[in-house]
Amino acid sequence: MIALILQAIGYGFAAGTSPGPLLSFLVSTTLNYGWQHGLRVAVAPLLTDLPIIIIMVFLLDQLPDVVLNLIQVAGGMFVLWLAWGTWQDIRGGVVIVTTDDATGVSQRGVLWRAMTINYLSPGPYIFWGSVTGPLLRDALAQSTTHVIGFMAAFYGTFLGISALWVIVFDRLRQVDPAVTQAILTLTVIVLAVLGLGLIVQGLGLVN
Repeated sequence: MIALILQAIGYGFAAGTSPGPLLSFLVSTTLNYGWQHGLRVAVAPLLTDLPIIIIMVFLLDQLPDVVLNLIQVAGGMFVLWLAWGTWQDIRGGVVIVTTDDATGVSQRGVLWRAMTINYLSPGPYIFWGSVTGPLLRDALAQSTTHVIGFMAAFYGTFLGISALWVIVFDRLRQVDPAVTQAILTLTVIVLAVLGLGLIVQGLGLVN
């Protein structure tokens, strides 16, 4: 049991610190609108991972490879759309909200975008299909307590790391606006690279 929990903590830490579309969106959202909106992005995996886990853990052997390829292409296009929207905001001289009340910003819209990113990113599918999925199946074979312990340790660590990112970048909003604009520009570049990478992989242009 202890070994299983330690593995879950390790993989939760890896998931929380790995660069990806969701982390980039979390950074840009927190910088623009503050910690409350950033936390909505952070909790998105809790609302989206269950069907992904069911598919990858229990139906993995029945899914053709083309499914993941289609997810990658769709995810890449969506990430590029997010990058373009952020870039347009930067070019238009968008003012970063410096209070916790982001007037005019849809809380549901932020959460919807975060959930869509998670659904269309191949990362969760690959993670649960090849890394944590087998561990979860081992836990299921032992007891319900093992499953609860594994999931609590994984998501406790993962969400804790995500919340830490929110705190860090919320504090950065208080510094020189030029710094936050530079970070936002960097997130646009990261999102664009990630989006193009997903499309290239989904089309089978690289091995």
